[in-house]
Amino acid sequence: MGNKLIDEQLSEWLREAFLQALPELDQISLADIHVAPATDERFGDYQCNAAMGLAKKLKRRPRDIAESIVSSVSKNILVKRLEVAGPGFINIHLCPDQLGTELMGLATDDEITLPQVGAGQTIVIDYSSPNVAKPMHIGHIRSTVIGNALDRLHRCLGYRVIADNHLGDWGTQFGLLILGYRHFVDLEKLEQSPIQELERIYVRSYERSQDDPDWLDKARNELVRLQRGDPENLKLWESFVQLSVQEFERIYQRLGVHFDLVRGESFYREKLPGVVEYLQHCGLVEESEGAQVVRLDAEGLEVSIIRKRDGGYNYATTDLATVQSRIEEFNPTAIIYVTDERQQLHFKQFFTIAGKAGWQTKLVHVWFGLMRLPEATFSTRQGNVIKLEALLDEAEERALKLVQMASPDMSPEEQQAVAQAVGIGAVKYADLSQNPQSLVTFTWEKALAMDGNSAPYLQYAVARIGSVLAKYEALCPGHRLEDWPIQLKEPAELRLAKILIRFPAVVLRATELYRPSILCDYLYELAQAYSSFYQNVPFLKAPEGIRESRIRLGQLVAMTLRRGLGLLGIQTPERI
Repeated sequence: MGNKLIDEQLSEWLREAFLQALPELDQISLADIHVAPATDERFGDYQCNAAMGLAKKLKRRPRDIAESIVSSVSKNILVKRLEVAGPGFINIHLCPDQLGTELMGLATDDEITLPQVGAGQTIVIDYSSPNVAKPMHIGHIRSTVIGNALDRLHRCLGYRVIADNHLGDWGTQFGLLILGYRHFVDLEKLEQSPIQELERIYVRSYERSQDDPDWLDKARNELVRLQRGDPENLKLWESFVQLSVQEFERIYQRLGVHFDLVRGESFYREKLPGVVEYLQHCGLVEESEGAQVVRLDAEGLEVSIIRKRDGGYNYATTDLATVQSRIEEFNPTAIIYVTDERQQLHFKQFFTIAGKAGWQTKLVHVWFGLMRLPEATFSTRQGNVIKLEALLDEAEERALKLVQMASPDMSPEEQQAVAQAVGIGAVKYADLSQNPQSLVTFTWEKALAMDGNSAPYLQYAVARIGSVLAKYEALCPGHRLEDWPIQLKEPAELRLAKILIRFPAVVLRATELYRPSILCDYLYELAQAYSSFYQNVPFLKAPEGIRESRIRLGQLVAMTLRRGLGLLGIQTPERI
């Protein structure tokens, strides 16, 4: 199969057939002809609905068009037969023998070959983005996990990815924090739990500012000193950032998340005046009640303030400066932002302004719904905020109980390592398996289920296949599986093979649509198909040749599940 997807091969083949049968077609119409997996496997493996769309343009019945294509199309070794269905659908049935050959080519690689569609392109992905001096909470899990999955998906397709953690490290809150630090800090607590102590200081300072106007004035003065580069305040601020980054990194290591850049809003602060001047030069800015604004009435959007009447700047200004900086430094094909749904208006506004300013890089906002937990399902609440670290702790604790029950013979160290992979994987998959734009209600029962659409179910499928392979190696020492062809005789074998061959196309689609849930759906379908396959045909007791073919199919399923879960940032232990 090489690097060309099977649906791409079939699409090119049918385009040639359409062009031969209908030479009057233009290039635009030809480009619209494509093949997709059949929506109902009873009617074939792939289907082409192009005749339906061309009927009006060609002034012919769609069924007549489809029949002319089927009667004149050239032979294709991938295809067993074509048939016309309904008003003009072309159904494609794959050839089992050739499908087995395609799978053998797939299985000889250490990693499944994926199309390198991103070669030569750079993508910046802006995700996670916690605020300095505040602990990460469950509100950060979706941006972090979805962003990291998109990061991995783009890399596997050949893109050069710049993963950028754009920290909230600048703003009015630092005046309150600096003043509170000087009056309320407990150095021992700061040493033990730096982020929790900084958060406590900020809350106490903020509460005092609500009742004490003098305190609020002092906090503003501290902020002005910081913004003007006062060495003492800058040193304090830098220590807040350093302590926060260290804590964040500890969480990211648990999640298996790595960033290429960690830059806060402060990195761009000196560029803000220049951005406003540039927008003024472009004729985009006007004054309104002492503020500098960009009107977006023509686009149906609210006015965007880029410099406040007091001379301060808004998030839009910082984000515009960030876009300009990223274009100059990386020349990216696209910049992808992963944030929650509440920021949709902000991104529409600043994307529009960036376009008007002439910055042509593609800007994409991947927004997601919020995550919530039903009442009484979480054991460690602090106030009304659920800390991310507490969620991960509980995930590992619950997973450890599962592992101890399933594998009591494992050493405690192994059990702990497996529990970490299962627990963290369960949290990630519970998020990623949902449509990003939906509200996610997280429950432990679903996340850690061993018999549903969950990470533990998929991880267990990989471990179970590994067990079968180990038994085969003990039964047939010295046998080389690659010496035996893959044979697809039984319906369960054929169905499994047709799902396996779709993996590269699924990865490509999940990446193009920024929806890791597409990959999750596929992996669950694959694991279910393997389970049915394993239950309905003999494996180790099958005749020689058939036995090896089925072991090879299982081996390829494990490879695909392992690769797919890896693209979601989920580990696959050898045992559970």
